Amino acid sequence: MSRQIRILLAEDQSMVREALAALLGLEPDMAVVAQVARGDEVVAAAREHAVDVALLDIEMPGATGIEAAALLAAELPEVRVVVLTTFGRPGYLRRAMEAGAGAFLVKDAPAARLADAVRRVLAGERVIDPTLAAAALAGGANPLTEREREVLAAAADGATNAELAASLHLSQGTVRNYLSTAIQKLAVRNRAEAVNAAREKGWL
Repeated sequence: MSRQIRILLAEDQSMVREALAALLGLEPDMAVVAQVARGDEVVAAAREHAVDVALLDIEMPGATGIEAAALLAAELPEVRVVVLTTFGRPGYLRRAMEAGAGAFLVKDAPAARLADAVRRVLAGERVIDPTLAAAALAGGANPLTEREREVLAAAADGATNAELAASLHLSQGTVRNYLSTAIQKLAVRNRAEAVNAAREKGWL
């Protein structure tokens, strides 16, 4: 029998993580060798357990699955990445692929599809949920620059321009300009609407 595929599961909801581990454990050619609940623990766990494939949830404390995917691509490029999400937002798909993910699936996909995706990603293929792929194409590209996205994300918790300027090491005028441009690009009335619109598209 050939060597089993060594899998890391990164998911902050323990019930979901355990369910995924149980499902994948039924596959004769797979072994879940590591589980973490935080995005900032992914690289260390992947290195320690010599994993072949990392299954990453998008929304986790410490770092998002997309951020963890980018770190893996930089530090352990031999590890293949499958991103799992509850939210079928087209912007997430685009960002996950840019971060180096090999597959992007919604969590309610059948277990057989997930196992198939793991095998195909390990073989160098890309696997994308077809519904999400269509939505991503229809949704168009993210109009925000990286800096506009950074300022908008920092503004999500209601920080003032002065607080944003201090935390991002920018002038208040620059912060104001970035927010204004983002609001215009998203065709909304204020920063709160801009945050909501960008989140809905998966751009934050």
